[in-house]
Amino acid sequence: QLHLTMSEKNELTKSLETVQKELHEKKSQMKREISEYKDRLLQAEKGHQDALTEANRKNEVEIEVCQDKMNSLEHFISSQKLEIEHLKSNKEELNNSLKEANQTLEELLKTKVR
Repeated sequence: QLHLTMSEKNELTKSLETVQKELHEKKSQMKREISEYKDRLLQAEKGHQDALTEANRKNEVEIEVCQDKMNSLEHFISSQKLEIEHLKSNKEELNNSLKEANQTLEELLKTKVR
């Protein structure tokens, strides 16, 4: 009976050692996999951050270009407004000159008719 019990104990001890060894191997494998997943996650995050940084840089450049265009258009509009005012003033002067010329012509015609 003692011999049988000792034999069972040895088998159970071997079985326990095998299970512990397998468990240790599984734990090591899981640690490696976790480490690989963390590395891949870090690489993906870095890739996303790089893409975001590049997109922000491009957007800033585009905003700057748009602001330059807008400033240029505002300057153009301002100069066009000044030109319109100048043309209105010239038109008014020409109209006044034309009125004066017409009056002078009328007066000359009246004098000629007399």
